[in-house]
Amino acid sequence: MSRPARARINARALQHNLLQVKHHAPSARVMAVVKANGYGHGILNVAHALSEADAFAVASLEEAEQLRKADIKHPITLLSGFFQEDELAELASLDLVPVIHNNRQIDLIQQYAGKPACKPIKRLWLKIDTGMHRLGLMPEQAKDALESLQQCAGIEQIGIMSHLANADDTEDGKTTEQLESFRRFIESFSLPCSLANSAGVLAWPETHFDWVRPGIMLYGAAPLATRTAQESGLQAVMTFESEIISIKPCRKGDAIGYGGGGICPQDMNIGVIAVGYGDGYPRHAPSGTPVMINGVRAPLIGRVSMDLITVDLRNIPEAQVGDGAELWGEALSVDEVAHYAETIGYELLCAVSGRVPRLLLS
Repeated sequence: MSRPARARINARALQHNLLQVKHHAPSARVMAVVKANGYGHGILNVAHALSEADAFAVASLEEAEQLRKADIKHPITLLSGFFQEDELAELASLDLVPVIHNNRQIDLIQQYAGKPACKPIKRLWLKIDTGMHRLGLMPEQAKDALESLQQCAGIEQIGIMSHLANADDTEDGKTTEQLESFRRFIESFSLPCSLANSAGVLAWPETHFDWVRPGIMLYGAAPLATRTAQESGLQAVMTFESEIISIKPCRKGDAIGYGGGGICPQDMNIGVIAVGYGDGYPRHAPSGTPVMINGVRAPLIGRVSMDLITVDLRNIPEAQVGDGAELWGEALSVDEVAHYAETIGYELLCAVSGRVPRLLLS
């Protein structure tokens, strides 16, 4: 490869993080969330590394197709269900497990199940809204919906799920309210249940039930607001890196980059690194955002451009063209970079662009 920007994907770190899920939720089965191209890590890289998971979860039929074409045999849940009637035949053919969250989907499932020549949809999840107010039927509507689905021909198993809105904040009472709402709904049924996301896995053991659905913790970023990923026993999976391709000697008062966004406080060297927002590095990362070079932090100076960033090398006088630069990863957490850019680690990981090669390390 010519351009040095790349993302190293550590399969052993993925497997370590899966073991952390199992340690915290030993009685639950694990539905590993691999949507959004495996949170930017490469969906097939992730699925193969997480072969010990019990199931996978994706956001679309197209993502599920990728897994099936790669001979992934695990159950695959479609977290947003299906969008159009014409998806149902393929969904059944691929043996996928849709999440049902609105009455229109129920109507379409009933119509499909009534066609004698169609391959049946055998399993599904019914999603109830316990307080997030995004997807899901309200509990008072969901009992009738469940009865309707149980009468559909071919359906062999229905599970009940919901989603936690505030589980990352262990002091927030919202999770307890949602848990109580979920329990009230399921108490009349003996069906598989799923509530916990990554934050639920780590901090809310009462939410584990039969299936947990970890996402961000598998990739080594922090699910909890008050605890770092390392403090939660997680390992960074992606190391996003590039190299210094030029060193510019600049004078005090020189303006750096577009719009003169950075001003040199003294005579100093500026390192130019081959990475930018075209690669998924956050454009709004301000001056001062750290980059690791030779084990030392070098702060950004000036604006992020499409292909390049510039860093202050005053703390690294020995830096040379060709030296590696870690944007985030093992030495510098994606959550810290996200904090500087006023976003979250999820967004940075998912935003790494297609032009960045993913190198899988086994």
